Amino acid sequence: MSERTFAVIGHPIGHTMSPFIHQRLFSLSGSSGQYTVIDIPPEDLKNSMKTLSALTGYNITIPHKQRIIPFLDKIDQKAALYGTVNTVYNRNGSAEGFVTDPDGFLTALAYSGIPLKGKTVILGCGGVARTFAFEAGLSGCDITIAAREEDFSARQLLMRELKEKLHLTNVSVCRMDEIEGEIDLLINATPVGMYPQTEHMPVSRKVIDNSKAVFDAIYNPLHTKLIEAALANGAKAAGGMAMLVGQAVAAHKIWDGSEYQSDDILQLIEDSAKYQQKHFA
Repeated sequence: MSERTFAVIGHPIGHTMSPFIHQRLFSLSGSSGQYTVIDIPPEDLKNSMKTLSALTGYNITIPHKQRIIPFLDKIDQKAALYGTVNTVYNRNGSAEGFVTDPDGFLTALAYSGIPLKGKTVILGCGGVARTFAFEAGLSGCDITIAAREEDFSARQLLMRELKEKLHLTNVSVCRMDEIEGEIDLLINATPVGMYPQTEHMPVSRKVIDNSKAVFDAIYNPLHTKLIEAALANGAKAAGGMAMLVGQAVAAHKIWDGSEYQSDDILQLIEDSAKYQQKHFA
């Protein structure tokens, strides 16, 4: 029996936690698998499909989550709804695409005791913001998409998609500096505050003070200035490391049907944070 091989693809993809997390998950489940990193520039994706088809499965990050879809044999219902794929399983000669980012997001909220309900403000309108917006819509949240003025067209497009695909009426858009009122959940889907420019926050202290809970998709640093400000204000807060681990867990369920103990996953989140601090901070 040939060795099973897996990878994460993206560009650029120098610093990634994926090998550490996935190798630990293989170990925890008792499954075999070697996990590597493959840097593929956008213009090389088509010519890389032969290499990718030889893998048992692979994960996908920026900028290929939407570009990969035309090269797959089929995608599951949720990936079709989101219009994005981040996990592929090459099964019986067929490349099947899935999206596990939503699973990771919900896992992160659950571990932090943050409910997905009420007025939810999403900062940003890119790919990861789509994940949060669709999940918030499916959960019946009152959604506001806040973005920079230069992203006006993108935020309008996301709002239109939510209304058309999920038949929502409780979706609005605004600029970052127009956010007002009490917020049940503030979600940062922008890179503001990411290493190495960790001193920045995407919104003012006033917005944070008005937020009951905060989720920041950034996982380096583990606690962004936004997370620190929310915790200091007594709000519940969660960062992106739990989401990163959670979406990897969902990928292993697709590949192997693997199930994990909550304590093991919590330990993996903690160990991943320590590994990141040692190698990438």
